Parts: sequence; structure tokens; C-alpha cells
Amino acid sequence: MINWFADRSPYGVQEVHTMTQTVKIGKSSVETTPLGLGTNKVGGHNLFDGLKDEDGFRVVKAALDDGISLLDTAFMYGLGKSEEIIGDVIQDYDRDQFVIASKAAQDPNNNLQPNNNPAFLKQSVDDALLRLETDYIDIFYIHFPDDKTPKAEAVQALVDEKKAGKIKAIGVSNFSLDQIKEANVDDQVDIVEDNYSLVHRQAEQAEFGYLKDHQISFVPYFPLASGLLTGKYTPADASKFKQFSSDQYQTIMDNLEVVKGIAVAHSATVAQAILAWYIKNPDISVVIPGARVADQVHSNAKAMAIDLSDAEYQQIDQLFSQF
Repeated sequence: MINWFADRSPYGVQEVHTMTQTVKIGKSSVETTPLGLGTNKVGGHNLFDGLKDEDGFRVVKAALDDGISLLDTAFMYGLGKSEEIIGDVIQDYDRDQFVIASKAAQDPNNNLQPNNNPAFLKQSVDDALLRLETDYIDIFYIHFPDDKTPKAEAVQALVDEKKAGKIKAIGVSNFSLDQIKEANVDDQVDIVEDNYSLVHRQAEQAEFGYLKDHQISFVPYFPLASGLLTGKYTPADASKFKQFSSDQYQTIMDNLEVVKGIAVAHSATVAQAILAWYIKNPDISVVIPGARVADQVHSNAKAMAIDLSDAEYQQIDQLFSQF
């Protein structure tokens, strides 16, 4: 594993992070770089149009070659295809030098409805191991909650898989705070993945306090807000982001102009500066931007070399405080 930075807390302290080497996931033994790769565009033909498997292969390879050690995948990404592509790529790499996170819940025998039944989750781990062509999965998440399985029972299934050596850390994704608490009744949850970005900050009030108190790591998905925070959109693109009012959208555009100035000072892009903010954020363990092509991976990886000053970090934080 390439050591980009100095040691960092996995669940957050009050002071802002400085540059780091690796991040420890929850109470587990798993460690990773603070920037990973989200792979929903790797084989995720059911989620995105126009994907090419050969591009997905190159994306995963680029991540590993650039020192990104966390590959975040799921059964739902191509109904197993993403895992299969990753499984193919990793045969050429030292398994000890990278971390795989996968997820399951969508039941292929029930119209992909969420299923947290313990037997289903255990079978899902076994199936993922086969597709990934590996002996263990570092982090395994319950991808979505169902509406009937007690969450502590679901997590206990993964505890069993952990004891069997099939997984190393236990995660939940898309759970409400009450569901996280139920799942973590025996302090077995290591990591939570949820929707979070500078323009979608509800998790700060809803989850972060509990996660910190219980040594649970946090991973945001959609950190670049479906491309909105990359700086590639203009005021004329407001109709593409209807979740924001016209005033909110204009505020985001104005804020990104300020971020551009910070980025230029670091010879970086807006997206790289935003990713550097997440890396420095004490409440975020790993940020996992996705990529459709390898060049996007190479660009994202450069964020690990950006050391925002505390003042720059606070400026970005305040710019987006209303969200």
C-alpha cells in the first residue's frame, strides 16, 4: 500500500485532519487510503447507459496502480458484473495491498427487493466471494434495510461470517439512525455508508454524533453530487438539478467559483479540491468517487496529494453551511 499521508483517526476528532497515510475502519483491523474508488460505473449496466466492460477493467486497474487501495462495489452494480470485473483485475495484484468493500440486500429471486434475512446475507457473502475470486472480503455491507428483519439479527449473520474469516468488517448502508442503533446493539457495526456531500449534509446532524461515540467509520456516496461539485456545470444547467431551488443552485455556482480559486492555488481542479476537503474532514473516513474512464481515476487520485490549509478547509465548509 502506498503511504500517502500521516496517521489519521477513523471516526473523527474535533480538530481538522492533516494529511494521512491510512485510515482504520471502525473497530476492525481493516486499513485503507482515505480515497477509494466507487465502482457503480464498473459493469453497472443496469444503472448507467453506454458503459463498456473494458473501460471498467481499466478503471479498477488505474485505481490500484495510482495507490487507491479501497474498491467499493456491490451486487447491485450490474447484478454482480462489477464484482466479476474487479475479481478479474485483482488476480494480477497482491491481495494484501488493497481493500474490497461489497454490499448485498437486493434479492434476485424477489424483484430485487431488499432482503436482510440472515440466510440470504450469508449466501450473498459466499456468492460475492466467488465473483470476486478472493478468499475474503474486507468490508461487507447490508446495502439497504428491509422492512421485516430485526437489524441485530441481520448483523449477527455478518458477525458469523467474520468469525469464519470470510469478511473483516461489518457495514450498513442507507440505514436511518434508529436502524443503525438497532443494528449496532452489540457494537458490531464498523462502518456506515450513506448519501452525503457538501450540498447534502443532513448526516452531520442525523448520524455523525452517534457514529463518533461508537467508533463507527463513515463513507459518503455521491460525494461530488452527481457531478455538480466538479465545477463542470454552469448556471444554464440548473434544470438538471431540480432538487435545488434556483437560489440554491446559484449559490452553489457562486461557491464553486470561490473553490476554483482555492484549487488554482494548489494547481488542482475544483473536483480535486472538493475531494481534498472530504479527505481532511475529521468525520469522514474514506471518500469514494466513481469513475467511468481511467483518466477520471488518475485525476481523483491527485486529491490525496493536496494539503488544504485549515483556513481553506474552514472556508469551503462555511461556503456550503446552508446545505
